[in-house]
Amino acid sequence: MNAALAVSLIVLFIISVPVAVAIGLASVFGITFFSNLPLLVVPQKIFTSLDSFPLLAVPFFILAGNLMSHGGVSRRLVDFAKSIVGGMQGGLASTCIVTCMIFAAISGSSVATTFAIGSILIPAMVKHGYPTPMAATIQASSAELGVIIPPSVPMIIYAVSTETSVSRLFMAGIGPGILIAGMLILMVQIWCRVKGYGKNDGDESLSILSSTYKAFWALMLPIIILGGIYGGVFTPTEAAAVAVAYALFVGLFIYKELTFSGLPEIFRTAVVNTGAIMLIIGTAGLLSFLISLSGLPQVIGGWAEGNFSSQWSFLLFINLLLFFVGMFVETSAAILVLGPILAPVAINYGVDPVHFGIVMIVNLAMGMITPPLGVNLFAASAVAGIPVQRMFKTLLMPLGTVIIALLLITYVPQISLFLTRSM
Repeated sequence: MNAALAVSLIVLFIISVPVAVAIGLASVFGITFFSNLPLLVVPQKIFTSLDSFPLLAVPFFILAGNLMSHGGVSRRLVDFAKSIVGGMQGGLASTCIVTCMIFAAISGSSVATTFAIGSILIPAMVKHGYPTPMAATIQASSAELGVIIPPSVPMIIYAVSTETSVSRLFMAGIGPGILIAGMLILMVQIWCRVKGYGKNDGDESLSILSSTYKAFWALMLPIIILGGIYGGVFTPTEAAAVAVAYALFVGLFIYKELTFSGLPEIFRTAVVNTGAIMLIIGTAGLLSFLISLSGLPQVIGGWAEGNFSSQWSFLLFINLLLFFVGMFVETSAAILVLGPILAPVAINYGVDPVHFGIVMIVNLAMGMITPPLGVNLFAASAVAGIPVQRMFKTLLMPLGTVIIALLLITYVPQISLFLTRSM
């Protein structure tokens, strides 16, 4: 049955069937022709996959991100970041990275981060002499921080599918997120100095006190979310609901850039995005059930133990596998299908499941900036108004930087775990 599932999935992906539909059809095909299970299993397993309290955080964080994107938060965060790093050569490129890092702690989505921040900073960088492909590439690669720095929708999905603590995963994402952001800033500083870009970025430097005052309410949201979770005030799911209420209050009554007439469209977008993700989660839960029933995790575990003599070589294989998978498979689907299979094998090699989750998410996040299906590339190209192919050459620098950061995160687990061990 495993071979039939794999072949049918590949064929459906090749002919561009939507991810959730492809997973569901492949599962039904496997049940019908290669098992004795009744088709009643299909709705049962889809329902049980979605019947999880932590998953309630997904629609709430998506809605909170949409509310903050439309509520005037993006521009204020850009000004705040510009006041910190914008006064040097390459300051606008560095501002893009810092803003994405902060916005990531609000939206939990890389695509939302790309549109919200890119619509402001890509035109600004182009105006200051950056080549358009370079500006779009910096934005796309910075936006992947949206799924690495908590709160993160992929982290919630990994936690649910592997029965790992959401709070520990959130805490573990802080170190790697800061590391990747720091290395990207160093990369763009070197890039700008070698190529001579961004020499006039400091001309529009802002007062730190003034920009901090204006961005105060936006900056308080990640503090409330993460502080509430780790202070034991509320669970990650309850934190998501608090984020929605806070985003509504700030957008309507503080910044006054949200209107009651505009709320239905924001809610509609959140519902559509949530529906797509939940359909993937449901069908992937069905597929994971069939894979577990077939004994594939045990087979892979035995194969890994026979072919990889050390944790080091196993993790190298996992990185290569996930990098390839991330190029072709949507992040949530890849986590739901591969997480329950690979996590037990990693534990057998002595890898902490939280650390493994971070390695998996960072790896798959790179798929958002790699062709042929890098969603961040397409989002950034749409904002910049250029074909995505023009970004491929400039993509090599940030992609290489993230790969180096991934290797550090993989083989220095303390980067992910030092905060979780202090909880």
